[in-house]
Amino acid sequence: MNYNSSTLHMQLSLQGVVPLPLLDKMNNYQSGLWKGTLSFKKGEYIFIQAPSGTGKTTLVHILYGLRKDFQGNVTWDTTAMSNAGNEALAQLRTNNISIIFQDMRLFPELTAWENIDIKRKLTNTVTTEQANEWLDRLGLKDKKKSLAATMSYGEQQRVAIVRALMQPFEWLLMDEPFSHLDHANTEKAIALIGEVVKQHNAGMILADLDENTFFPYTKTIVL
Repeated sequence: MNYNSSTLHMQLSLQGVVPLPLLDKMNNYQSGLWKGTLSFKKGEYIFIQAPSGTGKTTLVHILYGLRKDFQGNVTWDTTAMSNAGNEALAQLRTNNISIIFQDMRLFPELTAWENIDIKRKLTNTVTTEQANEWLDRLGLKDKKKSLAATMSYGEQQRVAIVRALMQPFEWLLMDEPFSHLDHANTEKAIALIGEVVKQHNAGMILADLDENTFFPYTKTIVL
C-alpha cells in the first residue's frame, strides 16, 4: 500500500465557529470549541466529548463539508469550508479526509463487500487481499455477500469502518463509531483503526457522547 505519508501536512483551523441552529443556546453553556480559536495539526488525536444537544454530528458534518449553516471560519489548510465548491470538496474527500458516519450511510441494496469495494476501486490504495483481511478481522468473514439492508446495526457499523479505511487520508473523522458494537468488537475495531491511521501518519477526530480512552488522545475538548 502506498500512502505517500511524506506529503501529509494538512492542518485544521477553526475561528469563531457556531452552527446557526445553536446560536440561541450559546449564552446558556460554555463550549471548548464553539466560538473559539483552535488549530489541529497533522497526527493529532482529538476527542470531542459532546453532551446531547451540543452539535456533535453537526460539527462532524461541517468538517466534512456537508453543512454550511454556520458562522465563523473552518479551514483545511487553504480550503475554507464555508465557500468550498464541489470540486474542492471532492478533492478533500478523495485524498485528505475520510469519515465514519454515525448513521453508516451504506448502500442497502449492495452487499457488504460491494459497499467497500466501490471505494477501494475508486481510490486504488488498498488491495483486495487487504480489504478481505480487514473484514475478517472485524468478524465479517461470513457476511461479505450479505446485503447491507439485512445486516444488524453492529455489522453495518463494522462495514462502514472498513469502508472509511479504503482511501488515502490525512484525517479520519468519526461520529460515535462504536455505538452499535459490543466490547469485543469495539476492541477489534479500535486496533484496526489505530494501525491504519498510524500507517497514514494521519490525525483523527472522534466525537462521542461519553468520555472514553479508545485512543491515546492528544487533546480532549468538551463541545
